[in-house]
Amino acid sequence: MAIARKNIRRAVDRNLVKRLVRESYRHQQRRLNGIDIVVICHRGLPLHDKKLLRESLDRHWQRVAKRIRTEVDDPTDR
Repeated sequence: MAIARKNIRRAVDRNLVKRLVRESYRHQQRRLNGIDIVVICHRGLPLHDKKLLRESLDRHWQRVAKRIRTEVDDPTDR
């Protein structure tokens, strides 16, 4: 996992985001069926609110899991 320094300046903050993403993914790993995922971090991320970051990640994991289920149910529907 790599986060660009131009998006999050301080190494402490970049490491915080990496830890949050890894932990969130670990909790959702079973639903995501071992796929590879790229997480893109944008500028202006609200680092002061960890709960907001976790909720955002959870919503993204739900969208990915839903898409996986759709493709498994009907792989020709792309």
